[in-house]
Amino acid sequence: MQAGRLIVLTGPSGVGKGTLLRLLLNKHPELYLSISMTTRQPRPGEVDGKDYYFVSRDQFEQLVAAKELLEWAEYAGNYYGTPSLPVQQQIQNGHLVILEIEVFGVRQIHKTFPNVLRIFIEPPSFAALEQRIRSRGQDNSEAIAQRLQTAQGELEAADEFDVRIVNDDLEQALLDIENAIFCLDNLPV
Repeated sequence: MQAGRLIVLTGPSGVGKGTLLRLLLNKHPELYLSISMTTRQPRPGEVDGKDYYFVSRDQFEQLVAAKELLEWAEYAGNYYGTPSLPVQQQIQNGHLVILEIEVFGVRQIHKTFPNVLRIFIEPPSFAALEQRIRSRGQDNSEAIAQRLQTAQGELEAADEFDVRIVNDDLEQALLDIENAIFCLDNLPV
């Protein structure tokens, strides 16, 4: 059996990584998407075990103490993290496991999985990213400013990644992700 591999996909909010990931998973059902865990309440329509594993703060802290998370962080008063056991089992079973996480989480995972394939999705420009975030119409001006400030720091970390892909054209960006994942020349050893 061929060994599996861990792949992480990251980039700033508004860059389109969620859309790219959905397209990738629809095209490649053999990829295993790791489900994150959170202490926040489910949003309407979210399903436990499908969208996230929803747990209490105490449960999450117990998992952190037991070192049962590959990575974790606190955002807006809630914990988010990646349970390690399902990821390790899928890799041992020869599957390609993909995570969509923040830059900080990627850094944590890289310490445990030094051969992780790290893919960074970037906008064509910071102005284009700002336009995407504003056009969503989901956030007030203070939240937009915070997202943009966070995005600036994330963009500065792009050189830490194995592959950088500019999401200027959705189809081309998807093709670039596929090439990074499935072409052996691009996989770190």
